[in-house]
Amino acid sequence: MSSFALQQLLRGVSASTCLAVAFGLLGSGAFAQGAAGPSLSASSFSSDFAAMAQLKALATQGKGKIGILLPETATSARYTSFDAPYLQKALEAAGLPANQFIITNAQGSEATELTEAQSDISQGATVLLMDPISSGVGAAIETYAKSHGVPVIDYDRVTLGGSRDYYVSFNNLEVGKLIGQGMVDCLKAWKVGNPQILVMRGAATDNNATLFAEGYDGVLQPHFDSKEYVKVGEPAGTWDPSVARTTFEEQYTGHSNMNAVVMPNDDNSNAVISYLKTLRVPPEKFPTTGQDATLTGLQNVLSGYQCGTVYKPIYLEAQASAALALYLRAGVQPPSTLVNGETMDSKENKQVPSVLLTPIWTTPANIAATVVKDGFVDASKLCVSGLEKQCVAAGISK
Repeated sequence: MSSFALQQLLRGVSASTCLAVAFGLLGSGAFAQGAAGPSLSASSFSSDFAAMAQLKALATQGKGKIGILLPETATSARYTSFDAPYLQKALEAAGLPANQFIITNAQGSEATELTEAQSDISQGATVLLMDPISSGVGAAIETYAKSHGVPVIDYDRVTLGGSRDYYVSFNNLEVGKLIGQGMVDCLKAWKVGNPQILVMRGAATDNNATLFAEGYDGVLQPHFDSKEYVKVGEPAGTWDPSVARTTFEEQYTGHSNMNAVVMPNDDNSNAVISYLKTLRVPPEKFPTTGQDATLTGLQNVLSGYQCGTVYKPIYLEAQASAALALYLRAGVQPPSTLVNGETMDSKENKQVPSVLLTPIWTTPANIAATVVKDGFVDASKLCVSGLEKQCVAAGISK
């Protein structure tokens, strides 16, 4: 969305509320600094949602609704399959009635996401939990919310240049480190000699992609510096699998000795693996990496085309976000055990108080104990024809 379009959508903000924002009279300053609440930590949450019951008194104490703004479904089914139901389950487990929260999905439209935020506030939302489609619309929503005294939590992606109060996500730097170390381990396990590695990234507009790359670059750079590995290229990033494949094909044509590629997510990796299969590259010969523990990504891991994938249990993120929203709704300062880190807003050059959760590197050795056990993937869909032996070896039963 252009800055002009966002300005047009925000024209309804009054001069008095803008002045209030400028002088910091609205927003997170309303927290009851001395008020006590349950002392949850970022590690309190589990798949049974039991920790949320500790927040029932806080839910009773709070006023107003919680507005939850999810971004889209076109590139990821997670928002309807996991985020929305898990957020609902977390809030209900804390005793919040269904009429006290609103969950919407903007279906990829920035104008819709802003309109939904405005609608939530007009319906009585006193806290917004937002996964921004872009930092542009995210910042616009946060400006509008602050002008109405409504704190905002960035969910999963931080809004660069925004004015949110908190951020909840997995530790994205750690995600990148897992990807980098996964590549190092895989090169050794698959006995890849003289590693010639292409390093690919997610979209430059996504701050998460920047953090992922910082993580895996930090792991791999000493190997490049020592000449143990060779970096053959580092093209511009993308989250579009078709663009990723085209970019990889171009790089492979120019570097025919390439024998490994660092990929930031499963979908991009699958696009590259599909191309490698057309070249009849056999399993465990050309390491790739990934993230998100998608069904296809996990199948690529089992079949020996992908070293592993980063699994981020969304039920943890949903509970941590719901808990934080309940503290804010009650006007209670959240405990430092929950807000356990900071994330740099590179545009504002300031640290954002953050709840950072722990991701998991997933390989055949722990697929059964993680994504299958958690119900994140259906074993009967994972262990399709051609993967029965690999599933048995990994201890996965349908």
